[in-house]
Amino acid sequence: MSSSSVSNGILKFATQYSFYTSCITFSFGVVGNVLILLVFTQLKLFRTNRCAFYITVESIFNVIYQFFSISLTILTSIYGDDRTGRSLVWCKLRYTLGQTCGLATFYMICFTAVDQFFSTNHRYNLRQMCTLKLGRYFTFIFICFAIIHSIALGSSYDIQSTFGCTISNYVAIQYSTFFFYPVLIGFLPIVIASLFSMLAYHNVRRIVRRQLPIVRRRLDKQITAMVLMRVIIFVCSVSPFDAYRIYTINFPTSQSMPMAYAIGRLIQTVFAFINSMNSVISFYVFIIFSSRFRHQVKFVLVKICWQRWKSWCCHINNRTEPDNNIELRNSQMDSEENV
Repeated sequence: MSSSSVSNGILKFATQYSFYTSCITFSFGVVGNVLILLVFTQLKLFRTNRCAFYITVESIFNVIYQFFSISLTILTSIYGDDRTGRSLVWCKLRYTLGQTCGLATFYMICFTAVDQFFSTNHRYNLRQMCTLKLGRYFTFIFICFAIIHSIALGSSYDIQSTFGCTISNYVAIQYSTFFFYPVLIGFLPIVIASLFSMLAYHNVRRIVRRQLPIVRRRLDKQITAMVLMRVIIFVCSVSPFDAYRIYTINFPTSQSMPMAYAIGRLIQTVFAFINSMNSVISFYVFIIFSSRFRHQVKFVLVKICWQRWKSWCCHINNRTEPDNNIELRNSQMDSEENV
């Protein structure tokens, strides 16, 4: 068997692997993130919670990233590549959009961990330091920074005849190698999220000693456990891909070397799948490690969404049966307080 046929077989396997794994992650990712959005926007308990706000923003960017990722998969399955090596605009746009979603997702996880540390701290002045309004300001400012940064770095990508769509600017290569991948979306968010999630976990272990309402105490424990497990998954899923990206930027594989190029594509596909789990798995981690979150999801789907859907399908007339609707809303509010 010739080396060209082996390399073609590896490329075909990498393409098929990418297609099927992308379809699976897209399905689970969209469903999971939409359910997170439903729970955190429908339950009054979470509407004024800062950590819930950050997780909601993260889920929005995760959904955007899932649709962006599946579009690359569809292009690859149709044309054999993602077309970034053929269109300069798409080459720049792909990395700009991907980096924007990545930065926003990574640092929303950091914001969640930091905020949970402050909200569970035993010092009153630290607990009052972070507010929902301040959190919205920081989120808006950081998203603007992520967009501007991604546009600036994405503009340095160019199409080269041998390497395809890659960074062509020497300064951008040095920046990506020594700061962007190892620090900005590597070491820095991992350290921030890990440190503050462990500190928040330490705070919540002493929360029994503080005089807090039982609803607030249960919520702090729930959010802290969810954030800690989310950070662990974040560290495990992001680190391998960041290391691989640093390597490929400095040592790109030429398409004139079919075997090396095919192996590189396969490795990239595997690491990209591991990295994509970061935008998929939040909901399922919360479901597994938080029994209270499971009850909240069930309550939202059964008591809120199902009731609304049933009322729309049955065309309940609000004018003729106002008492029933008022009673339904009141019962939902009473049940929500016990979730």
